[in-house]
Amino acid sequence: MIEPSSATLVNALLELARTAQRTARDIEPDIQRALAMVSETVRGGGTLYFCGNGGSAADAQHLATEYVVRYMRNRRAYPAVALTTDTSLLTAVGNDFGFDHIFARQVEALAKKGDLLIIHSTSGNSPNVLRAAEAARGLSVPVLAFSARDGGALRALADHSVIVPTDRTDRAQEIHLCIQHAICEIIEQAL
Repeated sequence: MIEPSSATLVNALLELARTAQRTARDIEPDIQRALAMVSETVRGGGTLYFCGNGGSAADAQHLATEYVVRYMRNRRAYPAVALTTDTSLLTAVGNDFGFDHIFARQVEALAKKGDLLIIHSTSGNSPNVLRAAEAARGLSVPVLAFSARDGGALRALADHSVIVPTDRTDRAQEIHLCIQHAICEIIEQAL
């Protein structure tokens, strides 16, 4: 049996708190711009498209659900799609075109002017999200990226990046989720 170390548990929470404080202090203008991009899309009737890999794919699905169903209060459904959920489509694209195209192919088929592609990638270097960003830009669909470290190659392809100041993937994902929950809550209150 593994004996839990209360120091390890407390330190994890304290580290998360320090990362959240650093994020709020250092990149608040970036978070405000992200809010403006999401708000403009929802107000204009556009669709929010989310994508990412691994834990970021889970975050993409989680956030799309918050917009379609509800976050804190009952309201109209906002158009949002997680590009990570259709296994038939993902496996067909992966098989026929390659894994690097699983999101780009969907962006090409579904996205239109007035929509927003929101990419979760802590490294900012996954080929499939880079291709999705390129596909969106080709359709004049803005790209909002949530990443960490230096933002990776995605930083140059995104219209705007929210880069959490950490090298830890888990902490970045936790902060991404917190930021996007706050954005969703603000939008619910405003609309």
